Amino acid sequence: MDRNHLKRQVDFMKRSFLDQGYLDEQFIQLEELQDDDNPNFVEEIVTLFFNDSARLLQNIEQALVSGPIDFPSLDNYMHQFKGSSSSIGAKRVKNECTRFKEYCTAGNAEGCLRTFVQVKQEHAILKTKLETYFQLAKQAGPSGTSGGQIR
Repeated sequence: MDRNHLKRQVDFMKRSFLDQGYLDEQFIQLEELQDDDNPNFVEEIVTLFFNDSARLLQNIEQALVSGPIDFPSLDNYMHQFKGSSSSIGAKRVKNECTRFKEYCTAGNAEGCLRTFVQVKQEHAILKTKLETYFQLAKQAGPSGTSGGQIR
């Protein structure tokens, strides 16, 4: 497949992520910061996000199952997760974080549990989509973003 066709596919894929609400303009702004001196910038930032968010998700899950729910601690963890999600433009993940925080504020444990399932699902979907995106972008070559496996 020629590089121009691959670059069009990368652009189409990114546009579909935006249109479907998986990503927002923050992701585009991150890509604008990428240059020849740091061609893997976006992938590195996204990899850091997924590494950090795995830890936060584990902390949240532990807090949800370990006895009386400490809503302020849960809210703090989710606040960090929401901020990280916002920083890479993970719109759907961020929206689920907002819902979770609303349940925390209301002291609604069942709502927190249900929404946490959604948070994890949106997180996993986004990770898969971005892994595919970076792999295709790598094949497209320079100016198509770098690519590979999100660790």
